[in-house]
Amino acid sequence: MSVRTYVAGVAALLLALSACGGAPEAGPSPATSAVAPSTSAEPSPSDVPSSSPAAAKPGSVPPPWLGTRVLKEDAEGYGIAGPTPKELRHRAWTLPDMMPMLPGDGFTAEVDIAPDDVIARSTWVPGCPVSRRELAWVRMTFWGFDGERHTGEMLINARVAEDVVGVFRKLYEARFPIEQMDIATKASLDAPPTGDGNGTGGFVCRPTVGQTSFSQHAYGLAIDINTFQNPYVKGDRVIPELARWYLDRSRKAPGMIHADDVVVQAFADIGWGWGGDWNSLKDYQHFSENGT
Repeated sequence: MSVRTYVAGVAALLLALSACGGAPEAGPSPATSAVAPSTSAEPSPSDVPSSSPAAAKPGSVPPPWLGTRVLKEDAEGYGIAGPTPKELRHRAWTLPDMMPMLPGDGFTAEVDIAPDDVIARSTWVPGCPVSRRELAWVRMTFWGFDGERHTGEMLINARVAEDVVGVFRKLYEARFPIEQMDIATKASLDAPPTGDGNGTGGFVCRPTVGQTSFSQHAYGLAIDINTFQNPYVKGDRVIPELARWYLDRSRKAPGMIHADDVVVQAFADIGWGWGGDWNSLKDYQHFSENGT
């Protein structure tokens, strides 16, 4: 799920884990022979050409209020879902990169053991079910909705990093558009819900929605893609909360994921399952190694 939507109980979980000194580490050891220590510079925003909203295509420019309208919360601390504002229908913009552009003019990826500064700005704390040394820091190029080449980052379990890079290579070759690719932060977990986030990423140390057990994201073994175009839905709960317009899966809007498309097939090729195939709920953004 989009990191901006998971606010209920997450801060308490992290505090409890830290207070108890951390649980035993689980999961396989990282494939350290496949990755090298990072030498990359500190991330900085890239220059993005400005454009006139008057001349822009509908849906190609984010509204100025994006991410600022806090929703009322239900008894469980989730935002109350509402209709999709017209500005968020046909959503097709790409936010500014927060990573330096990788070299070349095609698909490029760099994989390193996650360095201290990256871990520090992530959601990892002692007690997460994966050790910090098992997390790989991956930088990859992707196609934006603007038709331009972009660079993003994610944390993922080092054991699956090579497979994940292969998936995103296929998405790049198919020119599948992504709005942004970034790492979940502790601040974003604590932020109040606005219901309009649209992330693509991997590791988040948090529980499964509505449960107390760890999500597969907390192991670095799950990835969400374009969370707004591909929302989570269970009964009346929709996450992101303003993404109801995209619950009509007959739509073929850019960035949406459909059964047997290039995204589902690319993950199937590495043995990962899709939340859009689930029966009790649908999680159209979600892919995981064990299918949960």
